[in-house]
Amino acid sequence: MFHHTPLRYAALVLLASGALFQAFTAQYFGLEILTEILILAMLVLALDMVAGFGGMVSLCHGALMGVGAYGYAVLSTTAGLTPPVAMAAAVGITAGISWVIGAICSRSHGIYFIMATLAFGQMAYSYVFEAPIFGGDDGLGGIERLDLSAVGIDLNDTRTFALFCLVALAAMYGLAVMVLRSGLGRSFSGVMHNEQRMRALGLTVWRVKADVFGLSGMIAGFAGVLAAQHIMYISPGLMAWTVSGEALVVVILGGLGTLVGPLVGAAVFVVLKHELSSLTTYWHLIVGLILIGVVMSRANGIFGFIEDFVAARSKSAAATPKATEVTKDA
Repeated sequence: MFHHTPLRYAALVLLASGALFQAFTAQYFGLEILTEILILAMLVLALDMVAGFGGMVSLCHGALMGVGAYGYAVLSTTAGLTPPVAMAAAVGITAGISWVIGAICSRSHGIYFIMATLAFGQMAYSYVFEAPIFGGDDGLGGIERLDLSAVGIDLNDTRTFALFCLVALAAMYGLAVMVLRSGLGRSFSGVMHNEQRMRALGLTVWRVKADVFGLSGMIAGFAGVLAAQHIMYISPGLMAWTVSGEALVVVILGGLGTLVGPLVGAAVFVVLKHELSSLTTYWHLIVGLILIGVVMSRANGIFGFIEDFVAARSKSAAATPKATEVTKDA
């Protein structure tokens, strides 16, 4: 079951403080990078829910993010729904599709689950690429942002939109924690550790997996809605399997099964991407080498390494007084 530690609370405070500082002091380019980090953080948060706490390594979360983005774009532009209604409908549709995918794939494990989710993602990508209603290869433009002018908030302002994304990420993080600490979340964790025992206890395993996968997909869909509003344009590239692959890289880089780690990973990944891409077109190679180093070090990502280091120092500090007492007694 997920639990917060003092270190995780400290990391959350540092991340929130850094985001707020950037939101209030950065200029346009810095605000765009911050918004990109926040939306990616929401996607990897959703992926960590199922991969880190249920062993369901999904390669369709990028496509689910795309479903939310396209759902909002079509409903708000073609169907003529108001942005709030279109947002709610798009997130609901994504949650429903995610639940169905989770239910279908729930009986597969390991590489078979990964390939099944990849197949669903590629099917969604191919359909969107060919369907005229989704703009085909040209994508869809003219997407409006949520109108909060009634309460004095202008989301067309870059700084305000970045702050809105930060609040949205905080809300999604709270939702993820609430789910993982609930009875559903504890059952989900139990299924990962011993599925046969949980089934013997009378638990409907496929339903538990489908429910959590649906909630995870809902968060990914919400990230997609914000991504569509951020750029005000979407294309099939948003649903490519590489988006899911990058999300998985970020989760592993930050720390699988920690919730906090993927947020750290999102910030590191986006900053590295922008800084390294200005120096070389082969920035993926450098990020790949960093990822290999993290995996080979046997640490659970960047944040996992920090947690292990702090735990080792605490254990060493606690053992020192005892050793001193034994020496004095002797």
